[in-house]
Amino acid sequence: MTNVWTYRDDTIGDIDLTGYSVEATDGGIGKVDEATYEVGTSYIVVDTGPWIFGKKVLLPAGVVDRIDTESETVFVSVTKEEIKNSPEFDSDDETLRAGDEDYRERVGTYYEGTTSYRETRGTRL
Repeated sequence: MTNVWTYRDDTIGDIDLTGYSVEATDGGIGKVDEATYEVGTSYIVVDTGPWIFGKKVLLPAGVVDRIDTESETVFVSVTKEEIKNSPEFDSDDETLRAGDEDYRERVGTYYEGTTSYRETRGTRL
């Protein structure tokens, strides 16, 4: 199975995604607040604004389907509902930080188990 923490397109590391709009398979979810590009541990943090009451969500790099640099949009391969139901992210809570290994494992396992992610990766349970 492909690593959920690795971008599908290795040229993404050359693009600053901060401020890009984020589109789930069924509509917009917010803007990129932070993006990392470390091999095997990459992710984006999305500020959802009013969509889910101003919360931020952490999306592993593997759910990024493609980038449109012209419209400054990141397209992800999961639905809004799957994102809304993901493990909570709070950059101020030490147990919910992107760098916390237990939290990263929960997030990775969650997204690897979503129907949308499995379908785009050709993996079925």
